[in-house]
Amino acid sequence: MKSDGHPLEVKHIFVSPGHDFRGRHGLGREDNGVVDCDEVELVAGSGIVGDRYFNHKEDFKGQITFFEESVWLAVKEKFALPELPASEFRRNVIVSGVDLNSLIGQQFAIGDLEFSGSEEASPCYWMDEACAPGVEEFLRGRGGLRCRILGGGTLAKGTFDLRVLGAV
Repeated sequence: MKSDGHPLEVKHIFVSPGHDFRGRHGLGREDNGVVDCDEVELVAGSGIVGDRYFNHKEDFKGQITFFEESVWLAVKEKFALPELPASEFRRNVIVSGVDLNSLIGQQFAIGDLEFSGSEEASPCYWMDEACAPGVEEFLRGRGGLRCRILGGGTLAKGTFDLRVLGAV
């Protein structure tokens, strides 16, 4: 699958210095906070500078995560959570204009930045605590996209050309 491109809008870019849920089974949630940045620096093979997963481990599949704005809005509506912030999903980049599942197994570019779609960012049971009971099940199959960063640089909010470069 190769495309000449279409518009994709980056709505939010989230960075968190620490893990709220990872390694916390039976211990409750941490509160490391999330910062909604106007722009961030991406480093190929490493992740987002300042994020909890930066240099996590070699060839990490989740150097950056994407989440569809439409899924966030659907959760807000279905679970009657009008004040639910997009940051609650703990994904890095909230986008509109793309079906993220179509990018699994694909190399793609957002502007001049290049990524490899690794796998779905599968929801876990913490989504029920972070949002509402039933959200984990609702998000199955649309939990977002985990990616490796192939070509780094600055990612900013705004509208960009999304190009699918081909299969990984």
